[in-house]
Amino acid sequence: MLDFQTIAAVVFLIALTIFVFLKRKNLDTKQIIPYLLYFSMYKTKLGLKLMDSLAKKHRKLMIYIGYAGILVGFLGMILISYGLISNIYVLFTKPEAMPGVGLVLPFKAKGIFFVPFFYWIISIFVIAAVHEFSHGLIARANNLKVKSSGFAFLGLIVPIIPAAFVEPDEKELRKRPHKEQLSVFAAGPFSNIAIAFLFLAIASLILAPIANAVIEANGVKVADYVKVGPGERVSSRASHATGPFPAESSGIKIGEIIQQVDDKSTPYVENLSTALRSKKPNDAVKIKTDKSSYEIKLAKNPDNESLAYLGAYLEQSTKIKDNIKTSYGEFLPKALIWIYGLFVILFVLNLGIGLFNLVPIGPLDGGRMLQLVLHRIFDKKNGNKVWYYIGMFFLILILINITAGFVR
Repeated sequence: MLDFQTIAAVVFLIALTIFVFLKRKNLDTKQIIPYLLYFSMYKTKLGLKLMDSLAKKHRKLMIYIGYAGILVGFLGMILISYGLISNIYVLFTKPEAMPGVGLVLPFKAKGIFFVPFFYWIISIFVIAAVHEFSHGLIARANNLKVKSSGFAFLGLIVPIIPAAFVEPDEKELRKRPHKEQLSVFAAGPFSNIAIAFLFLAIASLILAPIANAVIEANGVKVADYVKVGPGERVSSRASHATGPFPAESSGIKIGEIIQQVDDKSTPYVENLSTALRSKKPNDAVKIKTDKSSYEIKLAKNPDNESLAYLGAYLEQSTKIKDNIKTSYGEFLPKALIWIYGLFVILFVLNLGIGLFNLVPIGPLDGGRMLQLVLHRIFDKKNGNKVWYYIGMFFLILILINITAGFVR
């Protein structure tokens, strides 16, 4: 049965598809793969007056922020480039390793970084608004005309991911000094990275203490089973074990909360880990969950056969404290916890997408920044050749990472 978040995501995508269909004559659509993958823009004047006002009032400050963005942009480019290269090495040397890049969507599926729908749509709106507004603001601070702003949609047959855009006058932009162009390109990623740390500060310094005051640990949740098919390797050091592992074969359901092991309380993940480390392979243990009790014979750990293994992905479970429920009810504490989770997601996605935009690939901000630098090092023609090969190299790395998420 579909949950409310999934239903909301489906309704949103249907509404987005209807909007794109009704406004199709007003859209500027670029076909990436004809009739399959495309990018559509719906042009407006939204936010342009505010950009002009702020740029006029704080022109010098915006110019200096733009220069700071260049420095952060190139440092971020080095960081994300190194991360992609090192992650490819890890993927090929450690089969159990996770890809460093993946699709962020409000649907649970293999290869997808799942974010609950309402977190996802709020994050997309914040990320796009901050990113594009910053491009426009720095452009206006440099007296560069911004022709339009608006909404955009990345489509795979139907529109999937909403976005936003700001459209500076490209012909005029190309005539400007390199430092002005670089500051405009770097503004979007820089703003996402900067606001990510603002969200982190609010989450860790304000919201986390509140959340910790209203919740308490109540056990360890079974998030999923570790699965192994015949002859399939769990890791590079695993023996050819066959599934299922004890957690699945014992009948424990995904979502159950482990509360005791052999009559010892396990409110925290650390408690459960300690209890299991004291056991040996083939030991029988009694596990009590919030639903039932189970007699389980532990298996060998695939990475170290001298250690016992349950074969489940685990996560900390919490509940609202009884005294908080009595004093404030359930809605307010749950709302506070939800807001805390939102700020954590806003930090993660702003930082991740800000850095991803600095990958030196053609249409991304990082790619455009690198192109200008290569024009200075080489002549324009040779610089573009080097730029093309660098972009193709990193595009291949990204595609390998995304593909790995679906096939592992």
